[in-house]
Amino acid sequence: MTALPQPPRHPLTVAEYAALDETDLGRYELQEGSLLVSPSRTPHHMRVMRRLIVQLEGQIPGHLELLPDVDIDLELTPPQRPGWSRRPDLVVVRQSEFERVGREGGLLRGAEVVLVVEIVSPGSHRTDHVIKHGEYADAGIPRYWIVDIDDPISLIDCHLAESFGYRDASAATGVFTATEPFSAILRLDELR
Repeated sequence: MTALPQPPRHPLTVAEYAALDETDLGRYELQEGSLLVSPSRTPHHMRVMRRLIVQLEGQIPGHLELLPDVDIDLELTPPQRPGWSRRPDLVVVRQSEFERVGREGGLLRGAEVVLVVEIVSPGSHRTDHVIKHGEYADAGIPRYWIVDIDDPISLIDCHLAESFGYRDASAATGVFTATEPFSAILRLDELR
């Protein structure tokens, strides 16, 4: 039996979080300095994510980069304060930010992310629809797609509406057509 890692004794900054060792016990995120661990994704979740990547891959413009399962510093607090870092299922970020992390290291910055995608899991419905919905809006990420894999598979396109946070479109089923942050057509039924 593997022992769980010792939790930190104080709220973590984003830099302290980024310095933690990776483990095989699950996925970590940081919420106001508290370390959160999520179980590994289910095979169905992973298949939907892979199929979504395949559909998006040829539609992403050259100035953007599509990345799965990568940490984002939401930059909701000053660097010396307990911070927030999320690890969405998919992220679309500016190519310049991708290159900056390659040169300088660190985490992707929320201000450079143009789209986050979360695939709803049985234990993440409230987190994805309420908590992350607010955090991603507060971070200024222009678009947030919530993909629900219950039948029928649906996608909610949330767009930043200035100081009001996100405005959510009605859940799309069948075919979803995006014009922002780039043009894309997704065949949601093919994600099964």
